[in-house]
Amino acid sequence: ADHLIAMKFHSDQEQGFFDYPVDNVGTEKLFANYFKKKKIKDLVVVSPDAGGAKDAKKFADLLGAKLAIIHKSRPDHNKSEVNHVVGDVDGKTCLLYDDMIDTAGSVTAAKEALLAHGANKDVYLAATHPVFSDPATERFKEAKFKEVVVSNSIPIPKRKEFKGLTVLSVAPLLAKIIRHVHEGKSVTEAML
Repeated sequence: ADHLIAMKFHSDQEQGFFDYPVDNVGTEKLFANYFKKKKIKDLVVVSPDAGGAKDAKKFADLLGAKLAIIHKSRPDHNKSEVNHVVGDVDGKTCLLYDDMIDTAGSVTAAKEALLAHGANKDVYLAATHPVFSDPATERFKEAKFKEVVVSNSIPIPKRKEFKGLTVLSVAPLLAKIIRHVHEGKSVTEAML
């Protein structure tokens, strides 16, 4: 291999493990285009943890939205507890934004915390990688998000689908990037 195209690393520093060019493709514009069409009023983009705040801020800027951050702790593996909500969510429509969803424990706990802080009951969720390890699907069914929007970076088996799930295709974006790499053009321009 002499070039790598990756879809949303969990940490940007992972690019340092390669001795050749790496393009870490984000999905924020894909999601932003989708949510702009909804024309949601009083929108607040929420990072479900401090680690995702930088990405959530970029996403919020694309949508012209405010930012809030969930401060959480992890008492055990795949368990999270919300300690604080930083930012104004009272009476606002919240859009949780994350890079991946594993068991959905963090995002469902985040939704509960947002509602407890006065957020509009219509809470959205967007994430690039839908890992959906058990019991994610059951948690989503109970949590009743307004909509869960993910990319198809990971195929979702039929048994893990649920009402309110929307899957956006990354194929056009990846095809454009591959073409740009092949033709020696800017990958950044392909992502615009």
